[in-house]
Amino acid sequence: MSENSVGASQAILKNDRYLRALLKQPVDITPVWMMRQAGRYLPEYKATRAEAGDFMSLCKNAELACEVTLQPLRRFPLDAAILFSDILTIPDAMGLGLYFETGEGPRFKNPISCKADVDKLGAPDPEGELQYVMNAVRTIRRELKGEVPLIGFSGSPWTLATYMVEGGSSKAFTKIKKMAFAEPKTLHALLSVLADSVTSYLNAQIAAGAQSVMIFDTWGGVLSPRDYKDFSLQYMARIVDGLTRENEGRKVPVTLFTKNGGMWLEAIADTGCDAVGLDWTIDIAEARKRIGDKVALQGNMDPSMLYASRARIEQEVATILQGYGQGSGHVFNLGHGIHLDVPPEHAGVFVDAVHRLSQPYHK
Repeated sequence: MSENSVGASQAILKNDRYLRALLKQPVDITPVWMMRQAGRYLPEYKATRAEAGDFMSLCKNAELACEVTLQPLRRFPLDAAILFSDILTIPDAMGLGLYFETGEGPRFKNPISCKADVDKLGAPDPEGELQYVMNAVRTIRRELKGEVPLIGFSGSPWTLATYMVEGGSSKAFTKIKKMAFAEPKTLHALLSVLADSVTSYLNAQIAAGAQSVMIFDTWGGVLSPRDYKDFSLQYMARIVDGLTRENEGRKVPVTLFTKNGGMWLEAIADTGCDAVGLDWTIDIAEARKRIGDKVALQGNMDPSMLYASRARIEQEVATILQGYGQGSGHVFNLGHGIHLDVPPEHAGVFVDAVHRLSQPYHK
């Protein structure tokens, strides 16, 4: 068998409605997946993480990362798998010393504080320092056996920079905003090396088998409109321009997601991405009016709705489906990651409701 025919056989998907919806092609029902669908709300995930020892050990073990990626697919008829990894793999590979403080989230031993720190940084080799991620992608693709597509991802340059400069999570973002406004050249230099790093990282994920990629701009919404375009959006647009957009004989769709980015939907859609992720603070009907002729939309149920009764969850799903309306171009998702204390059976109600209630919108 030739290399091309191997690639072609690997690209055969039993369920490709997620990819089709991202490209605004007809589908039978609205596809659905959940941000953080592999995670702490599942008891089997907790058991596998305990086996790994800690979070980063789980990320760096291809077989265990594959196992937790597949766990939600065994429970729910999801239309996509997402690589189990972390957005902070790139800064960790740059030597910042990532660790996780109990109850406080990610921290860095060597945060970025000045131009000299930035000057020392180089884009990590995706098949070198980050090869464990590519090994996980290859393992997951093999074990998925063409059931559903695999999503690769990265944090946006701005979001990665917030962690690198703040030294971890932040509420006020004073350190990175001080750099943005007092030393903008330093921050732009950092964002530039991160944009190059994310581009090569995502292209390597695509080469390893990711069939769609997503950029998470978790903290873009803390910026003013002008500063968002200057410090976040222009770097995501640069990444989109540099991505491999076709592999294995199929288009590789790109989704951009800025949390609290509802006011900038038009600008995000103008980057050339295929889909725009929506959080729950914007009405999907309004979003479709504004940009739905140009890109697909992903979202956007409030993750906290999964605490509600079965009837309330189904009602919310019906409302969002009605808001989007007829036709393809909608990937149903939560507006952010599923919460760790949501009962798994509520996630099942959500997934089943999307599939069942969306049928009339695709006739």
